[in-house]
Amino acid sequence: MNITYEEIRDLIVDTLSCDEDKLTLDTNLFTDLEIDSLEAVELSLALEEKYGVGIADEDMPNVKTVRDVMEYVASHKQ
Repeated sequence: MNITYEEIRDLIVDTLSCDEDKLTLDTNLFTDLEIDSLEAVELSLALEEKYGVGIADEDMPNVKTVRDVMEYVASHKQ
């Protein structure tokens, strides 16, 4: 199963209640969207629910952009 930008974008918009127009592959979740640690956990839980892959706490600092989220999920999905 390929994970598309649109799927990840929609999940981020729904989970973080952000504006879809603000998201690109290079949008930084922490600096551009200004998410906090609780929102990062909520995003990880939403990813786990949808794809069976949550972002590990130790990996979260390296998953900064929408592209990083896509690549992380794709590489950890079994």
